[in-house]
Amino acid sequence: MSDFNRLRSLTEQLLTAARAAGADQVDAVAVDAASVSVDVRAGKLEHAERAEGVEIGLRVLLGGRQACVSASDHGARTIAEMAARAVAMARETPVDDTLGLAEPSELTSDTDSTALDLFDPSPEPTPAALQEAALRAEAAALQIAGISMIESASAGYSARRMWLSASNGFSAGYGRTGHSLSTVAITGTGTGMERDWAGETRVHGADMPAPEEIGRLAGQRTVERRGAGKPPTGSFPILYDERIAAGLIGHLVGAVNGSAIARGASWLRNDLGEAVLPAGFDLIELPHLPRMPGSRLFDGEGLATRRRALVQDGVLQGWTLDLSTGRKLGMASTASAMRGVGSPPAPGVSNLELSQGNRSREDLIRDMGRGLLVTSMLGASINGTTGDYSRGAAGFWIENGQISHAVNECTIAGNLRDMLLRMTAANDARDWRGMKVPSLLVEGMTVAGA
Repeated sequence: MSDFNRLRSLTEQLLTAARAAGADQVDAVAVDAASVSVDVRAGKLEHAERAEGVEIGLRVLLGGRQACVSASDHGARTIAEMAARAVAMARETPVDDTLGLAEPSELTSDTDSTALDLFDPSPEPTPAALQEAALRAEAAALQIAGISMIESASAGYSARRMWLSASNGFSAGYGRTGHSLSTVAITGTGTGMERDWAGETRVHGADMPAPEEIGRLAGQRTVERRGAGKPPTGSFPILYDERIAAGLIGHLVGAVNGSAIARGASWLRNDLGEAVLPAGFDLIELPHLPRMPGSRLFDGEGLATRRRALVQDGVLQGWTLDLSTGRKLGMASTASAMRGVGSPPAPGVSNLELSQGNRSREDLIRDMGRGLLVTSMLGASINGTTGDYSRGAAGFWIENGQISHAVNECTIAGNLRDMLLRMTAANDARDWRGMKVPSLLVEGMTVAGA
């Protein structure tokens, strides 16, 4: 992969070309990325893929107008054409007075991401090593009694370096790596077929669990789903397993995103300073955790990131804002801008952690008596403005405080505002998760089954 000097040079060339073309303000991104993935099935290599290249992106601002362009070619002629095209596009867009770069005084001076340890210095794993890891996971899953086949076992690696420069004087970058391994297993045949999976991702390969651990877990989860049927219809407590509980909290995170708030398209748009979770719950953003894929010292507009409470003691503390949405709402940016090569900044979050409870998942199962433990979800009908919620689900039926049998083909429904205020948390949140959330029990939801 190219070093940072080349990426920085490309962004500087883009800035120079855009200013020469007439732009008032400019920022530019250069990304050098490589990825390799391997899939195996039935003990043999099924698919291998590698992708690599350098992409460049340019954003120009001209009198309150904005345009973004990107390219995978980065020759001098292409850069000049990108700048001219971007300025011409910007002249045709509507004026938005909230657009603009950060003031130089707002920019962070701490841009050395070394302490976050986001780039694995070990040699890139070879395709043969990735294949071996996938084969080991597949073999471990097949050793679980009741597994009829492995749908897929996949291993992958990625490495990415990014540099961001802007006409306000900001210039910095960082690198990030990723290792992944997953297995999908199947039990049964025909209409009685059920599947489940397990997978892990890490920044550093040394932090990955053994392939056998992932394969065994996929196999165990799958055989537990044998004989699944529809649950009864009615109002029951729902326990969101730790595997999917982060998705429930993700709806809250989306509802406090400044883009949704500025459009008036959020069911929490009037709830700043109000209770949105039960008392005692905190939802904290932690962007400086070492070796975590979401960590970053600065956001996509050059502002310093920091620890931030979205919710404290159940009360909503603020929105997730970039510069533009903050200006629309008369607030300061929360240093939450995310930036793609071909898109303008938009608000987003990094690592999140929800308060855990003091009881185990098994305690919550025992106390819920009769209801549904959800371990996977599919499809969604969610109204972002009202919070009305309906999703397909599968998992296990709970009877007399114990897991009775697997269930599938059911729908669970409620309203997110009411659901989140009726939550009880277990103590089983796992490390190495971008959104660290335990199993969550929600009282009084509607289950549509048999």
